[in-house]
Order: sequence, then structure tokens, then C-alpha cells
Amino acid sequence: MRLAKPGADDTVRIPPRRRSRHGGAVAAVAVLVVILAGSLSGWLFWPRPAQHPAIAPPAVTALPAPAPAAANTAGAPAPIFHIESATEEQIRSHVPSGLAVFRFADNPRILVLDFASLHDQGRMLNRVAALTEKAGLPHDRILSEAELDAAINSQGDTVETFYYGHDYAAASLARFFRLADIQKIELDPQEEALRALMQQEGWFAPGVTAGLISLPGVGADAKVTASARASILRHELSHGEFFSNPAYAEYVHNFWLTALTGTERAEFRSFLAKEEYDAGEEELMFNEMQAYLMFTRDPIFFTPGLAGLTPARLSELQSRFLAGMPEGWLRTMLASYQDAAPGR
Repeated sequence: MRLAKPGADDTVRIPPRRRSRHGGAVAAVAVLVVILAGSLSGWLFWPRPAQHPAIAPPAVTALPAPAPAAANTAGAPAPIFHIESATEEQIRSHVPSGLAVFRFADNPRILVLDFASLHDQGRMLNRVAALTEKAGLPHDRILSEAELDAAINSQGDTVETFYYGHDYAAASLARFFRLADIQKIELDPQEEALRALMQQEGWFAPGVTAGLISLPGVGADAKVTASARASILRHELSHGEFFSNPAYAEYVHNFWLTALTGTERAEFRSFLAKEEYDAGEEELMFNEMQAYLMFTRDPIFFTPGLAGLTPARLSELQSRFLAGMPEGWLRTMLASYQDAAPGR
């Protein structure tokens, strides 16, 4: 998820900032230790909202056999991630001190990575984004560190602003690591931590239907307010449902083809292309359609005019989408949006 690019509206923008990347074995180990320490401290001091009972730690179960590790991680102990079930409200109100990992209570096939730092989020996931959805970048190989730096800089972005939230299917993440191993790419410590999480969850096994999403903590930069964090979370949770619920993904596809006119699809495709998504990836287009049109209400991320829609037409599409949605937590979420709309 990105902030909206300049256009005909008054959308708030973030000025680009420059960054540097580091390498070296000693630095890599140090960064991984910091990530894992932050994750542990985040769990030790996670505040429980008064209106919710404390969440009991999940039962200990045998972990699935991990996929073979890359050569550059052979012999290194794999980190163990403590993962608790949490509701949308609990995730939204959480204050990360490093990296915390949640299992979404309403759909346990969605994992949520909660980062204190946009920089650490980018270091873990930007290269995955480049492979799976960024326009103008190869989707059949992993970019080297230098290539990723050049791609980020050429678009006026930084490691922090490349994306504000990420979302990937388990199969896409597994493909990323397979390609990295084939190419013998030296991955960042944050990327190796992601590999360890996937091994722990058994996501390298064939046929896994699950989704991983991420978001930054409030104050990660000046634009990540509590409102923006809530909007990022809802946007990304809808992607998590798309990746982990085939019935919902099929519903979204049919809606894209039958509810939107050809002109509206072209306008939405144009909007996403300006946001640097690869408009040639059809599934990406209708997945982003449902997340932006139905679940993104903060104007710093999306307004209907950016996709060539009037507010009235957007409301009409949202009502039609809700009417045919499969039952479940996401339908309830959209219904709460509609019930809160002015005039209702």
C-alpha cells in the first residue's frame, strides 16, 4: 500500500527521503539480533486494552519440517517467533518496539507483521514487492541490492516509502526464496528472518493457502498517524483474506469483470499504474481494486476521483459489493463502514 501520487485532488504527499543500505556478516548478525530482541520485548510489554480479556499464549505444537535453507544461512540457528492470536482492534492499538507477529483472530491463515520501523519493514519486504508487483521491474528474478537501490531511487522513493504496507500470498513468498537460492542472492538479515518465519509456519509446503501482511507503528514517520495505521491495517487485511480465502478471491474477480464497466476498469488500472503497480498483472489489478475501493477510506491513500469515480458511483459499487459478499468477518467490516456512512 502506497500513499496516493499527486493528481487532481488535494491528497497529502510525503516528501522523499534518501537512505543507505549496509552489508557485511557482522552487521547482518547484529541487525537480526536487534530484530528478534525487539520482537521479544514487544511481546513482553504488549498492552492489553481494558475492554478485551488477556490472550492466552497459544498451545505449543510440533513445528513442520523446514524447507532447505540457503547456503549462506547453513549452520545458523533459526529464530523462533512467538505468535499470538489478535483481533483487528488489538493489532491496531498495539505499540511495536521492534517486530511483532500476530495471527489474525478472525482468519488464522493471515499473519500480520507489525513493525516499529518503516526501514526494517522495507528491508524485509521491498525486494519481494519488486518481484511480485512493481511496474518496470523483472518478475522472474530477484534484484541485487544495487539494483533495488537504483529502482527505489529512480522512482523518487526511499526504503521507507516504497510501500507503507505489504501483502503477499504464501506461494509468492515461497517463490521469492526459491529464486533467491537459485540465483545465490545474499539476502538481508530481515529477509532471512522472514524465511525462518515461513519455515516455522510450514509455508514452503506445496498448496499452502495463506497470506502475510505488514504495517508500521504510529510515528514510524510523520504521516503514520493512528488514523493512517488503522487504514493501512484494514486495506492489508482485505488482501490477507483475498490470499487465504479462494471463495472470496473468486467473488472479487467476478465483481471486477461484471460490476465495473470497461471504462472503470481502465481508469482503475491507470490509477494503479501511476502508483507504480504493474498494470499488466490482472490478478493484482482486481485484488487492489477490492482493497482500495471497498476498504480504504483515508484520503491520504485514496479518493474516488483518483480512479475516475464520483463519490456517488463509489458508494453504489460498495453497496453492490457488500450485497453479494460471502458471509464472514470481512463482510461485517464492510457493513460497519456502510452503516457509518453519512445519511444512514
